[in-house]
Parts: sequence; C-alpha cells; structure tokens
Amino acid sequence: MASSIDCPPRPRHRAPYRASVRARGRAVRVAVALAVLTALSGCGTDTGTTARDTPAATAPAGGAPGTAHTAPGTADATPGPAGTAQGRPGAAAQTPPPARIPGLGPRTRAWIPATARQVVVVTGRDKDANRSEAVLYRHTGSGWEGGPAWPARNALRGWTDDHWAGDLRSPVGVFTLTDAGGLLPDPGTELPYDRSEGFAVGGTGFEGEPLEGSFDYVIAIDYNREPGTSPLDPTRPLGAGRGGGIWLHVDHQGPTQGCVSLSERHMEELLRTLDPDRHPVIVMGDADSLSR
Repeated sequence: MASSIDCPPRPRHRAPYRASVRARGRAVRVAVALAVLTALSGCGTDTGTTARDTPAATAPAGGAPGTAHTAPGTADATPGPAGTAQGRPGAAAQTPPPARIPGLGPRTRAWIPATARQVVVVTGRDKDANRSEAVLYRHTGSGWEGGPAWPARNALRGWTDDHWAGDLRSPVGVFTLTDAGGLLPDPGTELPYDRSEGFAVGGTGFEGEPLEGSFDYVIAIDYNREPGTSPLDPTRPLGAGRGGGIWLHVDHQGPTQGCVSLSERHMEELLRTLDPDRHPVIVMGDADSLSR
C-alpha cells in the first residue's frame, strides 16, 4: 500500500465477495476508517518467505528452469520460404514473440507457474532504488508479447530477498494476483473487486506528498495473504512479523513502504486487462535479482 500507513485491519472475507462487500453495514465502514487513521506501521511489509527459497507465498512455482515461461500452442504464422509466412503468399515475415520474457533468469523463470498467461514484470533500477518500471506480458500461444513500459515506484529502501515488517523494502519474488478493490467504483475488472470506504486514506508520504487517492484502485499481491479475500483482509498466514499488505496501487509521487505504485490511468488499464482465467502473476525485484 502507500508509503506511510499500514493496511487497515478488517474482518476476513471469503470468496466470492464481489456482491457481499458492497452491502456492508455503516458500522463496519466506520470501524475500518478509524483503523486506517490509527495504523502507521506499513502497508508494504512482507511475508514470511524468502523469495530465494520459496518462489511464491501462495502460488506453486512452475516447472523446472526454462519450462515455466513457455506454453503449448501454435504460432500465428510460421516463417516460410523467401521471407513469406506460410499460408499467406506475399505476406511479409513477422518476427514471432520471444519464447522467454526478457530480463528474467532461469531461477526467476522457474518460479512462474506454468499456467500463467499474464505476467506483470516490475524491474527496479538497482537493489537500493525506489524507482522501477512495469511491463505487462501476455502469452500469445507462441511466445511472450510485452506491452509498453510504465514508470513505477517501490519501497523507500529498494528491494530484498528476505523482507521483514518495517524494513522499507519491497519483496523480490513471483506472486499471484487474485483480488482487487478500491475507493472508486469497479472500472470493469474481471478480478473480484471490493469497493469500500476502508480504502480512504489521508496524511503524507516520505517526501511530504499527499497520500489521498492512493487506494482509489488496488490489486493485492498474494504475499503473506489469503487469496480469495478482500485486499483489506488482515490475515497473515506466515505471521505478522513478515508483514503484509503488499499491493499494486495508485502512485502518490513518492516511494512506498513495500508496495508497487503506478499512475491511476495505468492502474485502471491493468485492472481492465487482468483475467483470472489467464492466471496472472507479478514478477518483481531489482534487475540483478530478476536476471538470476
């Protein structure tokens, strides 16, 4: 979540919750709002796993290195003789998408579940940097096609393979993306979406920037959380000491406590694009760590 506040405590949700969360009583919303104002220890704290040892806190890793990044399927066009595409005489040959996502090494690729067909890759500038970029890759059946690079931010002190609550670093790893929510209405996502006043936030971030609006749109990163619940769910399967509340959320023009932030426009686009049937995941970390 955003840089200077903790994830607000909230009663646990169980999927499906798309309809039920919108019928919550006023008392629950007020309680959550009060919790937001009083919690200060960090949305953006991590799980009880070391990404180096356990690929993802809640998702199985893919197969052996070099296998999880590809998927069965036929190419859209197989290059034919004389620079034409087979079955399309006279058509210019097209470069097929790469079989591997650029920038990811064998260890990282092995963490990606074999079922994943949408992968958000967030690459930090270096281990201690809080600026990064995000690219959404889609598997076409013949390879990985990347979208445009979006500017992003991560935790104040950069990245870590061994994250603990309050270390102000984002966790390195591969994690599923199963649940969303926000203060604003559902923009048209296929993910379960919890619209709640519990996402209201105030105050300022590390650089004095206002945090208001940071949680207008949120996608929970399944890092020390229970998939199938609202992003506001406080459950920490691996213990509070490893933190939690690692989200994709709206950028507030400053570093986070552990989350990844994108512009509101890009968050809205991502929400509309992610498809649970394509088993989306996020791959996140500094460039050197991801290249291993």
